[in-house]
Amino acid sequence: MFSGKLALVTGGASGQGLEACTLFAQKGAKVVIADVDGEKSQALAQSIGAFACTVDISSEASVIEMMEQVKARFGRLDILFNNAGIGFSANSRYTMASVVDTPEEAWDGILAINLKGPGLVCRHAIPLMVESGGGSIINNSSINGIVGISGADAYTASKGGLIALTRALAVDWAKSGIRVNCICPGPIDTPMIADAMQQEGFSTHFESMIPLGRVGLAREVANVAVFLASDEASYLTGAIIPVDGGMSAH
Repeated sequence: MFSGKLALVTGGASGQGLEACTLFAQKGAKVVIADVDGEKSQALAQSIGAFACTVDISSEASVIEMMEQVKARFGRLDILFNNAGIGFSANSRYTMASVVDTPEEAWDGILAINLKGPGLVCRHAIPLMVESGGGSIINNSSINGIVGISGADAYTASKGGLIALTRALAVDWAKSGIRVNCICPGPIDTPMIADAMQQEGFSTHFESMIPLGRVGLAREVANVAVFLASDEASYLTGAIIPVDGGMSAH
């Protein structure tokens, strides 16, 4: 399906990113696993035959270094899965709370990773994608970006911003053959919510809000990302796709 194509996945060493890297490799793509955790990236790269690089997407210098490595090694870019981000698992580092209770440094830190980061990656990936004749960008947002969910306002703002950025990029780059779409996962069983899943009543609370009655799997999100990257989605751009078991349909 992706023979001769290069897929770059940020946050590729765990969760939805790991599943996407594995699927892209299985379907014939060359894969770049970009993650802040270099050790995990290298381990996954060895297991699936991919290339790993360490990146902090909130730093433009780090993003530039990553793209220079990609260009020098592969000379092209066809698929970008902007998957890297932080959520409830980063609560010990950044306060996940209402806007009233979120310190300025937490607000800035969350938006730097979840919104500025994907913007920086797009800024430096798009020129290489244009040189390659076009491609597909998939941004990984959240159900928080499309429905009102309390308790993580900086996270919610960052994910809503990513949805808006997706639409702008889709319009701006369509004539260059670049499609830009956005996935909005609901609660997904990944390391990002692993601690929360252990809290009494957490999973029951969310399952009661999900028509399909369960938390999703990382592979179910990765499947959508791979579809959006494929030629089968050739007439899809600017789409905002909930992958949430029907949670946002209420």
